[in-house]
Parts: sequence; structure tokens; C-alpha cells
Amino acid sequence: MTKPLLQVKDLRISFAGKEVVHGIDLTIAPSEKLALVGESGSGKTITALSLLRLVQNAQVSGTAVFQSPKGEVELLGMPERLLRGIRGQDIAMIFQEPMTALNPLFTIGNQIEEILALKQGLSPSERGLAAIKLLADTGITEPQRRAQSFPHQLSGGQRQRAMIAMALACHPKLLLADEPTTALDVTVRTQILDLLGELQRKNGMAVLMITHDLNLVRRFADRIAVMENGVVVEQGAVSAVFANPQHAYTRKLLDSKPTRDVQEKLPEKPTEGSLDPAPLAVMRANNLRVSYPVSVPGFKGWFKTGEFVAVQGASFDIPAGQTLGVIGESGSGKSSLALAALGLHPSQGDLSMAGMAWSRDAANNKAIRKAVQVVFQDPFSSLSPRMTLESIVGEGLAVHRPDVKAPEMQQRVLQALLEVGMTEAQFPGLLQRYPHEFSGGQRQRIAIARALMVEPQLLVLDEPTSALDVTIQKQILQLLQRLQRERGLSYLLITHDVDVIRAMAHQVMVLKDGVVLEAGPLAQILDSPEHPYTRKLVSAQF
Repeated sequence: MTKPLLQVKDLRISFAGKEVVHGIDLTIAPSEKLALVGESGSGKTITALSLLRLVQNAQVSGTAVFQSPKGEVELLGMPERLLRGIRGQDIAMIFQEPMTALNPLFTIGNQIEEILALKQGLSPSERGLAAIKLLADTGITEPQRRAQSFPHQLSGGQRQRAMIAMALACHPKLLLADEPTTALDVTVRTQILDLLGELQRKNGMAVLMITHDLNLVRRFADRIAVMENGVVVEQGAVSAVFANPQHAYTRKLLDSKPTRDVQEKLPEKPTEGSLDPAPLAVMRANNLRVSYPVSVPGFKGWFKTGEFVAVQGASFDIPAGQTLGVIGESGSGKSSLALAALGLHPSQGDLSMAGMAWSRDAANNKAIRKAVQVVFQDPFSSLSPRMTLESIVGEGLAVHRPDVKAPEMQQRVLQALLEVGMTEAQFPGLLQRYPHEFSGGQRQRIAIARALMVEPQLLVLDEPTSALDVTIQKQILQLLQRLQRERGLSYLLITHDVDVIRAMAHQVMVLKDGVVLEAGPLAQILDSPEHPYTRKLVSAQF
């Protein structure tokens, strides 16, 4: 039988004497696609990084035998000088967040050429041509121009493709892909998966994919290894594990798809002069337009500025107790729409919240700011690291109700945290803790509690679950559904995840390049889409 390309035995990883990976065994055959699956903190990423000894201050034991083109090597015990010859050459890695993995001071072409110079010794002219070809192979349009671009000038999908081009520059035998599609739109995610599969077949490369997305695993991988708390609890062929999972944790992951549990019947009231019931709109927009100033090239730019229109002619109503789901790819105008709804960016057309319109005078917006609150995509960056939970959650109430005394404020903060499932019994000294002391899902609960403190009528949810594991995602969606039923909250839900839309939305609006392509009830838009772009979005969902 053919020897495994990589055989890991009894891998143990410790920090300061505390073991976090407990004697795992993994095998990857040549040209095989293995998915390492588990929630955040399960040990997936640190396992992959430790194979190339990229984890600082870690004590690593066990063996990792790799069949390199020059012969069999033991990765965990070989000298650093020799291991540098393996990294990037025979084993390459795609990191989770390309924006932080790519150097912002160098062009994409420079960064690919650096690898070709170090690993293959190509001349400057050869490196330049090879870099352009690698970008073209990954499907980047205008590769010659993109090679001269800096990372911030590329979209998320283009940056991920550039990372893949860098990883494949030396035709590695093994590719370690750490959540390569997590932050991408559903259509771009499909493209990246198809690209990885095509390049894997073309180059005869094995892939170790680290992910928490089981739908992605079903589509891409040959075998799956499930990790929980630093232990591999189940391994096997993808078809066998998905059809008949043996471990309770695997069953839990498979059962974590968002489920719909919303109040379908909407609150109604008679319209003026009519006996027919009609939903009361909490937010209403008519012919909404959002634009940004841009510089004009040439001497004309001395005298005037141009304009980029991010949202054009959007109209919608959000009734009380209802969710409007806005779906589209990056650059479609979703975030600009959310900024306008929050009064954080000027807009043209009619936009009212609870019968009030945003004013250019900030002092006049206090009442409307109390009525509409926001929950951001990444709770770690949206919560101040210097403030305690008591200050974070109570901040909005302190602004809108300065008459509330400290003891009552503390009780209200505790009540808001209790409402999102966090108590002093679970977390002793809860109010004096800081955001870094909590997990991603717990931080998102804190962000929701902060938004609820001023008793808003509408929450703008900007990708509220995209940064979370599937099990935590399901918990947060269930929490939002319960709060909507109990409080009659309305949601403006911004997302690219069709499953989240199916679980939460009553009405759906599809945006592309700032234009509303179609809008209507959930079943009409997702089950019988009229526009080809909507059909593409729905079919791209795994």
C-alpha cells in the first residue's frame, strides 16, 4: 500500500504546562482532502500550525512523519534550518484572514515574487511572469494589473485568491487551509472551493482543511476528523460520518443548522379611514439613495468631486415585530443601507424611523437613536476593551436616561444580561469583567444586551452570526427569535447567508451594485426567485 503523505501520532500541545491538544492521531494520503472540524477552541488551528512549528511558546510532542520529495522527514523533531526548506515549498498554508496575513506595504506581485525568489531562485523577470501566471490560474481577472495592486485594493475574494496563488507558488504536496472561506460571500465561497478542488486535482496535492462549516465539508472533503476540546472524537469518510455519526458531539454539529421559530402573523392596526387591517411600519424608506464623494482624475479634480452611488432607489417598510432580510454580495450596498438606517451616513429620499426623520443636527436625533440600535458583525472589535461589562451595557441608558441612579442602573444591566442568558452564577464578578474574558458567542450576547438597554423598536443586525461557530450561531439566532417574540422587536438583518435569511426573515430584499433587484415575502423570493442573480445566490448555498 502507498505510504501516507503525512502521519501524525500522539500529537500533544501544551502551554505553560497546560495541555490543550491531547494525543491525537491523523493520517493524510497523497491527493486526499481531509477536513478537520470543530468549534472555536477545539484545537484545529493550533494542530495545523504545530505541524510546521509556527506556534510560539508551545511545547509539542509526538511525531509527524511527512513524505517529502527528498525522502521521509519527521517534522516535529527536525532542525529549524531544515524545516524552513519544507515550509512554503512542500507544505504551504492559507491563513484564515488574508487582510492580516498579507503585507499591506507590498503589492500582491511583490509578495508572490518573494516566495519564488527564496524557494526557487528565479530571476526578476521570471518571477514577474510566474506571479502573473499564478494569479491568472486562480481566476483573478486582469492578473497583470492586479499584481501591481496592494491588498487593500482587492476585494475579499480576490485577496483569498492571491493567498492561494502564494501558497501554490512552489507546487506543494500538502496544503493546510485554515478557514479559507469563512469571511466570504456565498457565491465567492463556492468559487474558492471549486478553485481549490480544481487545483488539487491538477497538481495532485493533498489538502488539510480546517473549518467549522459542515456544509462546506460535505461538498469538498473525502474524509473528516472531528475535534472537541483537543481530542479527535470521530474520523471517517464524509459520507459515512454524515449518514451515521457515532459521537454525540458530531451529532450536535450536524444538528446546528439554523431553524425557523418566528411569529409569522404580524401585529396589525386599522389604517386611517379604512377598516382593512395593515401592519404598522417601524421604519419606512422611499426611493432611498446613498452616495459617497470620490476624487475626479486629472485637472478636473481641482474644481469638483465625483460621486459613487452605493444605494439607488431602495424602498421598503419594516412593520413592528417583523424582520426585513437584506441579502447580497460584498459591494452590493448592504452596509451603506445599514449606515443610512442608523443615521450614520447622509442619504437622499424619504427615510423615517417611528415617524421621525434623521436630522443633520445631532441634537435632534436623540429620540430616534433610542428607537434604533445596532448589533455589529464582530463583537470583539465593537466592544471597548477598556470598559467593564457594567459600563458597556449601561452606556446607552446613561446617555438617554441620565436620571437613573447607580443602584438601579446596575440592576437594569444585570436584568439585560439575564435576558440574553448571562448570570452572576455562571460568571462570578460578571459586571466587572472585560470583553476579552468571554468567548465570541458570549461577546455577541453582551452586544445584544447593550442594544436592548434603551428598549429600541428596531435592531439593525449587521452579519450578527457570520463570525461564529455553527452551534453558537444557532444559539444567537434562537435568542434573537425569542426576543422578537417577547418584545415585538423589528429587525433589519444584513447578511449573505441564505440559511440565516430562511430562519429569521419575513420579507427579503436582494441588492446588487446598489440596486434592489427584487423584494417580497420570504417564500416568494427564495423559493420562486425571478431574477437570475437571486437564483445564483440561492443555488450557491451549500
